[in-house]
Amino acid sequence: MPEKLAYWLEELRRDHNEIVGKKCANLGEMAKIGLSIPRGFALSVHAYSFFMDETGAADEVSKVLDTMDVTHTDIGGIKKLSITLRQIIESKQIPPEMEDVILSYYENLCGRCEHTDVAVSTRSSGAVSHPGQYETYLNVKGKSDVLEKIRKVWASTFNERSINNRLYKKLPAIGVPIGVAVHEMVNARSAGSAFSVDPNTGDETRMIIEANWGLGESVVSGKLIPDRWVLDKKTCEVRERQLGKKETVILLADVGVIEQKTPIEKSNAFCCTDTELSEIGRLVKELENHFDEPQDTEWAITEERDFPNVILLQARPAVVVKKSASDVVLDMMMGMFR
Repeated sequence: MPEKLAYWLEELRRDHNEIVGKKCANLGEMAKIGLSIPRGFALSVHAYSFFMDETGAADEVSKVLDTMDVTHTDIGGIKKLSITLRQIIESKQIPPEMEDVILSYYENLCGRCEHTDVAVSTRSSGAVSHPGQYETYLNVKGKSDVLEKIRKVWASTFNERSINNRLYKKLPAIGVPIGVAVHEMVNARSAGSAFSVDPNTGDETRMIIEANWGLGESVVSGKLIPDRWVLDKKTCEVRERQLGKKETVILLADVGVIEQKTPIEKSNAFCCTDTELSEIGRLVKELENHFDEPQDTEWAITEERDFPNVILLQARPAVVVKKSASDVVLDMMMGMFR
């Protein structure tokens, strides 16, 4: 193992993107500038390649791909291919020397969190951001479960979405190695996403926050209508607010998560206070200033610590609608009268 397999998140910086993937590199960068992130570690991109090569999974996957002629329009063929390839990866045991490294980091994380079997999330971390393309596993507990879910994250590089995307773009079906973020699970009272500019208009004077009770997966999945706020970029004060329907909420179970109907009193109430929203806005502005471009962030509010109790889970460049030349001119003209 000539290259390092794992790193603590606080060891990482944004220029480690090619080593551990963008998600992990950005979390390390956020820790560097003093922002609150979950405690955890990252498996390197090399760890994926080492696992695939040492277990023989890479050769088996290549042989399957050589014998299957599938196009991006062949939905049935893609599904069959995905099942075959994922079973290959998930059936392999992590090599003993690699398992020792992973479990050593997990045991140390448990010590940091003062818990025997700390609950973690395992998330993919690619060198290029592909939001929602690979799988995430939440509230993972214990050594065997952590190892299993890491294999499943690696296997998700061959899920149906990923295979279809590569075939559509005429990229090699074998895919590219990814990193894995393993960090403590935040027991969120409320969570969601925040944009440092309005992603639908490109308006740089507005910040957009969307949230629900419980874990933020209900928001980023787009399966429900969350609470939504528009903040003034300069003051971080709430300009507009819209109560979401918030029909369901995702909560921690003993292991994993459960989705249940939101109690009516919570469905009819905003899930964040103005003070909390102002703090989220401040953090998002700080991220935008540091990374020097608009940011799309995921965050959680925990009641296990005193205010400020916002924990940042992810940051990436925001996808923003481009303004036309006429819109830019109009903004300049409007600015003269402000």
